[in-house]
Amino acid sequence: MALPYLEAVLCFMILMYIFETYLDIRQHRALKLPTLPKPLVGVISDEKFKRSRDYSLDKSCFHFVHEAVTILMDTAILYYKVLPWFWKKSAELVTNVGLNAENEIIHTLAFLAGAMVWSQITDLPFSLYSTFVIEARHGFNKQTIWLFIRDMIKGILLSMILGPPIVAAIIYIVQIGGPYLAIYLWGFMFVLALLMMTIYPIVIAPLFNKFTPLPDGVLREKIEKLAASLKFPLKKLFVVDGSTRSSHSNAYMYGFFKNKRIVLYDTLIQQCSNEDEIVSVIAHELGHWKLNHTVYSFIAVQLLMFLQFGGYTLVRNSKDLFESFGFEDQPIIIGLIIFQHTIIPLQHLLSFCLNLVSRAFEFQADAFAKNLGYAPQLRAALVKLQEENLSAMNTDPWYSAYHYSHPPLVERLQALEDSDSKKED
Repeated sequence: MALPYLEAVLCFMILMYIFETYLDIRQHRALKLPTLPKPLVGVISDEKFKRSRDYSLDKSCFHFVHEAVTILMDTAILYYKVLPWFWKKSAELVTNVGLNAENEIIHTLAFLAGAMVWSQITDLPFSLYSTFVIEARHGFNKQTIWLFIRDMIKGILLSMILGPPIVAAIIYIVQIGGPYLAIYLWGFMFVLALLMMTIYPIVIAPLFNKFTPLPDGVLREKIEKLAASLKFPLKKLFVVDGSTRSSHSNAYMYGFFKNKRIVLYDTLIQQCSNEDEIVSVIAHELGHWKLNHTVYSFIAVQLLMFLQFGGYTLVRNSKDLFESFGFEDQPIIIGLIIFQHTIIPLQHLLSFCLNLVSRAFEFQADAFAKNLGYAPQLRAALVKLQEENLSAMNTDPWYSAYHYSHPPLVERLQALEDSDSKKED
């Protein structure tokens, strides 16, 4: 008798939804608290707290609706065997346009094209509401509807250009992989990750944003001096026009070996009151580099990817698994999709573990910036960014432990103060 794989997957999905909804309810209750956490009293203004509270509650309510619709659609698609039906329809489409449906690559591309259309249609109402209602209501959205549509079209075109060769390569590798399939798949994805990390900031990101060199001045001099003191191989320093789409702010760095670049959002420059606050944020980011956090994270992701491919090789020829989901044959792309569904509990557990590591890295990067003498400026910058981004001031400890890759502001400020106290002792 065939094992009930489909029923087990549906059970996992619903149980995870119930668990995460419970955490969402806990967080919603925390967001409704009418007062600031004690450590933030006198640090965050009442006006900013009220705006943050309203914004966070709006996003929370929207999240409840979005997640409920998503679980209903995903459950219905699996339970009513929509995937095998659509796989057959995509074969009919390929045949009707005069192509060979027996060619698995062509068949798969037709299937994924239809899935992309479905995804765009179902996601569009939520994306529009989030951008033009919630974000606009709270003063963050700077996009026009035309810019939104243009970005969406660019994203679709990029998927159409990059997707087919990647999908074709994966199918070919699985077809010829044999006993070394996991190694071949991992090797391909490793090379692809390095390639995308190289071309994304140079080719893809400029399609959506304008990157200009940071003008000469005090800020540039201080960042270059800090980078030189840490032997950070800074080659270029950019400002990106994030304000054309949103008032949210950020900073990041990228590049390999001796070719590093730092990018500042123009909103970050506008929101911080002086250059030293911005430099303290860069000091934090450089802490990640100096402490090899990026390298460790990349290695962890690659290891997990290899283990997943290893698991896939064990189940990809399971006829019972495919039949449980309504498939008569065993298409490669469907095998990958089904496998991803079967490891849902493991994926959530690994995500939780990675968040734990990420939060530890954030504390270490904060301490690194503090040891460089930027503790007061970093505190001020963290508070300013929390205020300007209207980030949640009250957080439920269970919710933040499960979801947050960055510690809440209260914990980061407390950690900086504790390290100060230890030094004084």
